[in-house]
Order: sequence, then C-alpha cells, then structure tokens
Amino acid sequence: MESLGLDFGDGKRIAGVDEVGRGPLIGNVVAAAVILDPSKPIIGLADSKKLSEKRRQALSDEILEKALSWCIASASPAEIDELNILHATMLAMQRAVQGLHIAPEFAYIDGNRCPVLACPSEAIVKGDSKVAEISAASIIAKVARDKEMEALDKLHPEYGFAKHKGYPTVLHMDALEKYGPLPQHRRTFKPVRQLLDDH
Repeated sequence: MESLGLDFGDGKRIAGVDEVGRGPLIGNVVAAAVILDPSKPIIGLADSKKLSEKRRQALSDEILEKALSWCIASASPAEIDELNILHATMLAMQRAVQGLHIAPEFAYIDGNRCPVLACPSEAIVKGDSKVAEISAASIIAKVARDKEMEALDKLHPEYGFAKHKGYPTVLHMDALEKYGPLPQHRRTFKPVRQLLDDH
C-alpha cells in the first residue's frame, strides 16, 4: 500500500480519517484521525476489517506509539438519533481531526464525502485499503469501538455484544426482542424503532 500522504515530497502533515460503527444498532459511531511519522514506518497496515482481532490490536498499539499525532472521537447514540447516522459520522470525524495535537495540512477521508475541516481534504472510496494514514485510522477506531462493546457486554452479557459488536445479527435481534432496547440503543434505527413502536 502506498502512503499517498508521503508523496507530497515537502513533508506535508497528512491526516488519515476513518470511522467505524455506522451499521450497529447500539453505541457510538467512532472516528479516528492519524498523522503517521515517515521516519517510523508501520508494517502491515491494511483495512481493519481484513485483519484478525489479534493483529488489529498489535497494530493499534504500534500506531498509538509511533504516530506523530492521533485522536479517537465519537458521536453518541443520542446525537445519531438527532442528526442521523451520516451527519453524526461527519461530526465524529470533525472531532477526531480537531483533537489532533498537531494540525494537519491535508486530510484524506475514507468514503465519498468529507466533513467540514479547517484544512483541505479529499475523500477516497475504499481509502482504508489504499492510504496508509486511513488504514491506521480505521484500525485504532475499530479497536476502540470493539472495546466499548466489550465493556457494554460486561454490563449486559445477555445481549452478546462481545460477539456481534452491536450489529443486527440474529443473536442481537433475539436479545432485543426478549429484553428490549437499552438506553444505548439507537432509537431511530429501524429494528429498534419497530420494537419500540410495537410495545
């Protein structure tokens, strides 16, 4: 994978930005922004979804240690319900970039649209498998959100969050039907909304 950000030649500070958690029925949508250090290469960066959990965790630790700057931010279920998932995702991305302690000069955003940022940006479809900075962001965002789901699983083991991470699997849907939505469930998402309407 080439690091598009390092092709500028003049040492521009490039942030990669990605999110995780648009599809789940519960919890935050989590975004991350990462500025990699060209002098500390990280081997094996890839789309977080294509990595094993163990490899993701190891890479996440390495990114947090070696990156020039990183920030993980989120938008809450209440914000998702108020704004809709797309706008909440943009908000989480904005927060991640704003939270970098080094201001980027340019940002690559995974997907087909950019949030409003203080620096110029470009959206790249499937950027998490094309741009090293976006891959790094996808990995630390995924690890962070999975940890949130594991923490929720400890509080509510009957829902199986550690297994499905909040996605609408059969296990999750059965638990929703049986136990009802938690405060962290996204009220505007169809399966949750239908359940609330039915009761």
